[in-house]
Amino acid sequence: MKATVLVSALLLTSGGAAQTTPSTPAPAPLWSYGAFTDVAYLYDSNHPDNNLYRFRSTTAYVDEPVLDMAAGWVHKDTTEKSRWGMDFTLQAGKDSEAFGLSATAPNLRGYRWLRHLGPTDVSYLAPVGNGFTVQGGIFSSLIGYESLYAKDNLTYIRAWGADYTPYLMVGVNVSYPFTRKLTATVYVINAYAHLSNPNSDPTTGGQVAYRVNDRLNLKETVLYGPQQSNTALEFWRFFSDSIAERKTGHWTAAFEYQAGEEKIAEPGTPRGVWTGGMIPVRWTPYKSWSVTVRPEAWWDSRGRWTGTPQTLKSFTADFEYRVPYHAFNGILRLEYRYDNAQGTGAGFYYGAANQLRPSHNVLAFALIVTLEGSHP
Repeated sequence: MKATVLVSALLLTSGGAAQTTPSTPAPAPLWSYGAFTDVAYLYDSNHPDNNLYRFRSTTAYVDEPVLDMAAGWVHKDTTEKSRWGMDFTLQAGKDSEAFGLSATAPNLRGYRWLRHLGPTDVSYLAPVGNGFTVQGGIFSSLIGYESLYAKDNLTYIRAWGADYTPYLMVGVNVSYPFTRKLTATVYVINAYAHLSNPNSDPTTGGQVAYRVNDRLNLKETVLYGPQQSNTALEFWRFFSDSIAERKTGHWTAAFEYQAGEEKIAEPGTPRGVWTGGMIPVRWTPYKSWSVTVRPEAWWDSRGRWTGTPQTLKSFTADFEYRVPYHAFNGILRLEYRYDNAQGTGAGFYYGAANQLRPSHNVLAFALIVTLEGSHP
């Protein structure tokens, strides 16, 4: 927060000279809090009888109004004067029902209530060098460009690469800023999908984030660990997520590329591969509205991520309008999306019999209302 300077003109009896007295800078807020609701209607050109948007864990229902997400949260920052921090988030809605699960591993015991927790953790800023930050609990994933919460994303319907990488992680991470530009993080978590239970062994990984300048940021995150009941080293999953984001004036552009692979513990030990990427571009000519386009393409060679061997190609165009009112903010979204899926068993539900078609068109109407505040 920028410090303010109070200039007071004092009339002096000796000659009426004015003095200036700087005020005490306002302390940066330590605590922040908020809540939001997210409702939407997705029109599907295929009109499936089961109202399901196949393969999705978020925005998974079409042709009916849906409360996708409602949540409330509290956050405390870590500082040199107050080294303990925390997050607590409660959430509900259709988007909280299927995210965090795996297409190939059993669910974690207690997942039905754990899915109602968003980021919920404690953190500590250790007085070592530039400051180690240790965070433990359920924390926002280090993998991925997009968030579980649509209000924080450039588009309403998330990319396939977001739905099939972790939105949240369960475990511990330690980050250290080597310089103002370079921060490194290592983590140990329970599994790739935080509500899955493939085995009892941990999964590890790390991230390097580099701020090239005020406009360009780079991130590279890797994950390595067993995601099958057979935990032999040869069956461990390796995953890489590379992100570049550039912001210039009215424009935001990003590039994300993902690559993951693992040998499958079955006869012949075939190798499953997930790879693909997206390029979202947003234009914000005014503070109140913006336009975003996002092409994307993904390949799941043996269905280890999506459950079906397939190639997914999509294009999204989004219009967003924001209406602020005191501590509230209304976000209106109108979005068009085209999906195409190719492969054995691929396709999107169609008609009364819920047959499969390789493509569909989706038109989304969404209203998100947020309330946010802060306290020193």
